[in-house]
Amino acid sequence: MIKRSSTNPFTLEIVKDTLVAIGDEMFVALQRTSKSPIIYEVLDFASGLTDAKGQLITQGNGITGFLGTLTFAVRSVLDKFGTDAIHPGDIFITNDPYSGGGTHLSDVTLIVPIFYEGTLIAFSASKAHWTEVGGKDPGSWTTDSTEVYQEGLQFPCIKLYEQGKPLQSLIDLIAANVRLPDMTLGDMYAQAASLRLGERRVQELCQKYGQDVVQEAIEALLDYGERMTRLELAKLPKGTYEAVDYIDDDGMGSGPLPVHVKVTISDDEFICDFTGTHPQVAGPINCPEAGLHSAVRTILKAITNPNIPANEGCFRVLKIICPPGTVLNAQRPAPVSTYWEAQDFATDLIWKALAPIVPDRLSAGHFLSVCGIVVAGTHPDTGELYLLVEPETGGWGAGANKDGESGLFCVGDGETYVIPVEIAEARYGLLVDRYALDTEPAAGAGRHRGGRGCIREYRALTDDVTVTATFGRHKYLPWSVNGGQPGSRNAIHFLHADGSEQIVGKCARHPLKRGEVVRFVTGTGGGWGSPYDRPVEQVIEDVRDGYISIEQAKQDYGVELDTQTLQVLALAPERLQATKQHSH
Repeated sequence: MIKRSSTNPFTLEIVKDTLVAIGDEMFVALQRTSKSPIIYEVLDFASGLTDAKGQLITQGNGITGFLGTLTFAVRSVLDKFGTDAIHPGDIFITNDPYSGGGTHLSDVTLIVPIFYEGTLIAFSASKAHWTEVGGKDPGSWTTDSTEVYQEGLQFPCIKLYEQGKPLQSLIDLIAANVRLPDMTLGDMYAQAASLRLGERRVQELCQKYGQDVVQEAIEALLDYGERMTRLELAKLPKGTYEAVDYIDDDGMGSGPLPVHVKVTISDDEFICDFTGTHPQVAGPINCPEAGLHSAVRTILKAITNPNIPANEGCFRVLKIICPPGTVLNAQRPAPVSTYWEAQDFATDLIWKALAPIVPDRLSAGHFLSVCGIVVAGTHPDTGELYLLVEPETGGWGAGANKDGESGLFCVGDGETYVIPVEIAEARYGLLVDRYALDTEPAAGAGRHRGGRGCIREYRALTDDVTVTATFGRHKYLPWSVNGGQPGSRNAIHFLHADGSEQIVGKCARHPLKRGEVVRFVTGTGGGWGSPYDRPVEQVIEDVRDGYISIEQAKQDYGVELDTQTLQVLALAPERLQATKQHSH
């Protein structure tokens, strides 16, 4: 129930905006103090505040796929410890995939309770990808784990600090079980410091305006999120919409894996029912419940009001149904280290079902997968282990009124970045041979064409390099809308010294010798509308700019061009027919 505030509305707005700013300041603080490029360059983390009940107040995201997981993490602290066992100065740590907002073990959440004058008023929390949490493989996540125990250390919602004092025995245990303890502990301390900053800022806010006003502003912020979301929900076409798609495989021989959603939009609810989705599998593509909730929250924000800060109020209209024991609601001890391959499909399924009814908000299908990689080896200069961990960029689908974007991260990754070429070559024993758009595939054609994927090549400088990677949508292509053409697949190419080339969608610890190359190729997004409806002038411009070839102009768009002058030589009969139909 949305309540009317009695406090000066200008004061409430100032306090509300300050709460959002605190989340942003925590985010920047963690970025600037972390030890790992996956955090300070890629931004694979999220920071935020919740109220004393665990309701999300504000969240600063690098990773879209973390949206809402902080809520689950804080509530796990409250459920396990209760308010009596939570004290000022405590810091809790959790990465449990099956409770506590966990996704995979590499994503570690730290939580700080915030007290003011002896009363628990809020929590600050952050979730960050640690480059190393132990496990059987360097970098901790892998594509061939068969149970969670192989994937690293599990922190089952326990105290890391107690009343201001670090629990050294736990810190020693972490250091002894990870391959890069300096990096791992550095990230841990950076998270703790950023959360302490959030704690201090909230206390300062209470001191300035009073605890009651801050509490009222929190409620007003949540109610505002709900109100704005409901206003947008009312504009959407009411009804039930369904979609089915297929995850390539689980990396262990099972596949394809069907996933299904039924989306029901009513006046006051947004219901997503994933009944009929494939059971959890032996390989690590299983997604825990918290990851599914983030996936659905992402698309709800996209089709309602993506511009307002995310908070728990925005998601009061949401209802999620998914049977336990499926690939979208995995149960212990299912392996989950590449959970995003299922999580992103949950977002994409709803997207696919709704794109035709909200074409002003949703595009055709994109390359979808995080296309995550771990390159491990010994640095030729220092002799020390290095771990390059990053996602890759790819092509997004076309919209009803625009071409797709090229070289962006997938929907689950959000506002993240690849590791810069200069950093990659300085920090790791690798050369970056190539980083470019992939304009070769004849894919994604349409009235509006799909954006192009990318090619990124790493050359090994030592003989002990291994590559672990998972590129979903290797078999099932990005989907198109209204007569557009599907996109192209994601793929990993190994170029070996004997001249052979191996192309796969997933690999674990694939060896590279000195001088050998791994080429990461991401897909082109799907097209929207018939390619014959694309104006000839735009087809010529695409050829001139290098987005499509002369061959594709003729084959897919029905426009034959002179190879030297790019003058039109002929138009396909189908294109002429389409032009006549439109003129009538």
